[in-house]
Amino acid sequence: MTKTLGPLAVGRVIGDVLDSFVPGMKLEVAYGHNKQVYNGHELMPSAVCARPRVEIGGDDMRSFYTLVRNVLTDPDAPSPSDPHSREHLHWIVTDIPGTTNASFGREIVSYEAPKPSIGIHRYVFVLFKQKGRRTVCVPPASRDHFNTRSFSEESGLGLPVAAVYFNAQRETAARRR
Repeated sequence: MTKTLGPLAVGRVIGDVLDSFVPGMKLEVAYGHNKQVYNGHELMPSAVCARPRVEIGGDDMRSFYTLVRNVLTDPDAPSPSDPHSREHLHWIVTDIPGTTNASFGREIVSYEAPKPSIGIHRYVFVLFKQKGRRTVCVPPASRDHFNTRSFSEESGLGLPVAAVYFNAQRETAARRR
């Protein structure tokens, strides 16, 4: 297993959400001006309520990518001890030109901010390289019970080229200060 997959394996993203893959792309996710997403770090829900800035690498602007946040997904919905809604879909952006950011893509599932109610939840951003433009046309019927592997297979996306995740848990009034 490559060194960059280590945190994804330790955090059980590899296994629960994704199969093992060879990372081949830069994926940088940041909320606001200074909340960079790093594998396994905790972010407060109040800090991730607005859509993040997502920058990707790529070969050139003629390559297109699909970003799924869980893809953004929450594999721990509604709670880590009983994830019966696994995975909950938070966001899908397709047709993102390489070397740009998600704002240049086509949002097919609008951004939904994380709202963990019980326990620590993982929120996973997964980047797939598309075979061409408009590879993904139809949004999933529901945000609940989303399956990243099935979505990838049905859309002809193959294995991811990058992934990153963060943890979040419900904020109490004292933690929001």
